[in-house]
Amino acid sequence: MYTIVDIETTGNGIKGNKITEISIFKYDGYEVVDEFTSLVNPECTIPYFITGLTGIDNDMVRDSPKLVEIADKILEITEETIFVAHSVAFDYNVIKNEFNSLGIDFVRKKLCTVRLSRKLIPGYNSYSLGKLCSSLNIPLTDRHRARGDALATTLLFQKLLRTEGAEDVFKTFLNARSQEKTLPPALPKHIYDGLPTTPGIYYFKNAKGKIIYIGKAINIKKRVLSHFYDKTSKEIRMCADTADIDHELSGSELVALLMESAAIKHHYPEYNRSQKRTVQRYGVFSYEDRNGVLHLAFNKIKSAPNPITVFYNTTDCRLYLEEICKTFSLCAKFCHLQENVTTCSHYRIPECQGICRGQESVEAYNKKVMKAISHMRDQSESYVILESGRTYNENAFVLVESGRYRGYGFVDKDIQITTLEDMENHLIPQKNTLESERIITSYITRNPQKPQAFDSTSKTHLF
Repeated sequence: MYTIVDIETTGNGIKGNKITEISIFKYDGYEVVDEFTSLVNPECTIPYFITGLTGIDNDMVRDSPKLVEIADKILEITEETIFVAHSVAFDYNVIKNEFNSLGIDFVRKKLCTVRLSRKLIPGYNSYSLGKLCSSLNIPLTDRHRARGDALATTLLFQKLLRTEGAEDVFKTFLNARSQEKTLPPALPKHIYDGLPTTPGIYYFKNAKGKIIYIGKAINIKKRVLSHFYDKTSKEIRMCADTADIDHELSGSELVALLMESAAIKHHYPEYNRSQKRTVQRYGVFSYEDRNGVLHLAFNKIKSAPNPITVFYNTTDCRLYLEEICKTFSLCAKFCHLQENVTTCSHYRIPECQGICRGQESVEAYNKKVMKAISHMRDQSESYVILESGRTYNENAFVLVESGRYRGYGFVDKDIQITTLEDMENHLIPQKNTLESERIITSYITRNPQKPQAFDSTSKTHLF
């Protein structure tokens, strides 16, 4: 038994979406055996643009039943049936969220007539309800009203049931292990099945081939699937618009992050929010106090005079300074890792030799600070980060020259790289941006052993 469902809503995102009309046709595979249609008082204002689309205004629903008053009828008519809708994820999730707000669980098996149509009657330019009904000569009246759309979906569903090969397709779609009901309605399953399980970036594209979202992943296929399970309004809208997915392999997470950043800045997809905002930078700097002791500290870049090095969050600043303290036996207090204390007692930094307790001379301590500053400035020079390649026989690398990100590249393991010129033959040049600096700095902070320094003027075996 099936229940073919259509709803009209206030259009305020999935979780803020309130039902204004619902229509349900109970169908046994041969004929409609029951029907329930009702306007619904959403208990909120219906936006003008929704009224313009559906014709449903605030006056029409003012005296209509609230959802809580018809919830039992909806549960009764859909009980032990398969929930069917055109782009089922939308209707099902709105109803499920509305019922959750009433403290009622709503769980039904479901089928999507968009995905069924793409599988059983392929080759159409559009699978929207209006255009599909027009192509198949299915009558559709009262468009964008719940009963008109639900009746047309019922007639479409009836046709799909009787299409050659329908029995096997329906069994596949209803299989608990099948991902058909999870995938976006416009996305062919073979596109998802062809995604790799290795690191890289992926592109969500709409029906016109326009890139609408770019993401990175250690496991592309697993990460893409997680979007389809995400029930936030943004994710549901994005997945509903997704008709194709492309990808590029990176070999490692670091290269994937850099590829993702460059691709977002190039394509500027509508569903990417990160990397469009202003990035806050923090500078590590040095100053001398009234007793002549050199301090290391960090602050927002506008308040950090002549920064020695720059980070993009306070966590990375602290981690970096902790490593500097341990490496050069500095004081946590005078590196501002502990505030408002007489002497330092940092549990991760026991190397202080007593400057805060008067057991070390200012001159000796300042010499260590100057060595630390020199070390930090040296790290802003030229280095390469070696990463895993896209295949077993390949290495990937990230090149930073004179403190600026130059790009990344891939090299077969049997090719020896001894000079910068050798490396540039395999380099994919990239722009040095705040985001690329942030990615690399954060990576080095967590993996200080990875950068391999080199002199760009001499021949040195790099990898």
